[in-house]
Amino acid sequence: MESLSPEAARWYATEVQPHRPALRAWLLARFPTLPDVEDLVQESLSRVLRARDNGAIHSARALLFTTARNLALDTVRRQQVVRFEPISEDMPSSALADAADVVETVSKQQELELLTKAIQSLPERCRQILTLRTAYGLSQKQIADQLGVSLSTIEKQMAQGIRLCAQYFARPLRP
Repeated sequence: MESLSPEAARWYATEVQPHRPALRAWLLARFPTLPDVEDLVQESLSRVLRARDNGAIHSARALLFTTARNLALDTVRRQQVVRFEPISEDMPSSALADAADVVETVSKQQELELLTKAIQSLPERCRQILTLRTAYGLSQKQIADQLGVSLSTIEKQMAQGIRLCAQYFARPLRP
């Protein structure tokens, strides 16, 4: 913001900057898997400021949130890109690897299915918290902020969820 005119700096300070906390909270709630929300907020603010150079902006808030949404969707899409290994004669594909790898892959898949069933059997709040922690990698503090509960509640629900999962695993297998 060093090279901004005084009028542009005033516009930014009054029309754009006040929306920063709401934008951050909205992004965290709408896109919980984003790796760095603060970078995305900063990029959105920067783009809105640059857009003002191209003409009048009637609703800075609307442009800011739309810009942030589009950037977040791009980030999520990039996270979902699946990388493929080319199959060549020199390098065997993992799909063509020996039987030990296949057994290990099937075993891991079965373990994941069992864990999924254990988590699905949990009470709703425990399941929600355990999923945010294990599947989305959120910290306990982030989960508490997102759900609007205390850190103590998150810790207790996590402990209960882990205890109930352990009990689920201890049950005899049923066909």
